[in-house]
Amino acid sequence: MDAKTLSASTSGTFLIGGDLPVHRLGYGTMRLVGEGAWGEPADPEECRRVLRRAVELGITLIDTADAYGPEIAERLIGEALAPYRPGVVIATKGGITRQGPAKTEYVGRAGYLIQCVEMSLRRLKLERIDLYQLHRIDPRTPLEESLGALRRMQEQGKIRHIGLSEVTPAEIEDAEKIVPIVTIQNRYSLADRRHETALDYCQRRGIGFLPWYPYAGGKMLKRDHPSAQALAKLAARRSATVAQLSLAWLLQ
Repeated sequence: MDAKTLSASTSGTFLIGGDLPVHRLGYGTMRLVGEGAWGEPADPEECRRVLRRAVELGITLIDTADAYGPEIAERLIGEALAPYRPGVVIATKGGITRQGPAKTEYVGRAGYLIQCVEMSLRRLKLERIDLYQLHRIDPRTPLEESLGALRRMQEQGKIRHIGLSEVTPAEIEDAEKIVPIVTIQNRYSLADRRHETALDYCQRRGIGFLPWYPYAGGKMLKRDHPSAQALAKLAARRSATVAQLSLAWLLQ
């Protein structure tokens, strides 16, 4: 397949919530902002170009969060892609506050999450967010309060589907008693399989599983990574890069 015919459509299609089709190969936007998901990018116009190019290559699922920047990734998406092409799905998240590079605190209070949704709508230039995920469960706030707030926004037509991030099967079960959960976004890659049980749970239930950190933030692509030599040999046998091998493994 040459560069002119490359398309994310070859990765296959998944129905989020049984009614929202997306190509399985999506694009995550945390790396569009500064180090530690903090601050403006060095070249904002290049970031906007990357977003437009991703859509040109058939990406239909763009994943982001209000904590990326904070707020910067959502703003860039709205600037680059709105009005959105038919079929493009924007997934965002709320429930994390950021105090500096890689410094976070979880906030799941109802009033805060409702504000998060409203502000994400504004930055993304949307009337409804197709997929909104609770970025983290706040241990200081009852889950019923956090998901209850998102359910109210769903009932108002401001959210289409609800998902969770970084959760266990038991937490998913608890959440499903409150609101339908259609996706789980957990850290998972060829080099990090800590969430195998969550993946198995999602497969059994038909819940979409969105693996984040697919290259371990680029660490898997460096020579000093513990698996670098083995991964390089496997990739070479298939005339592929380590990045391509890692994505192919995730899709499989």
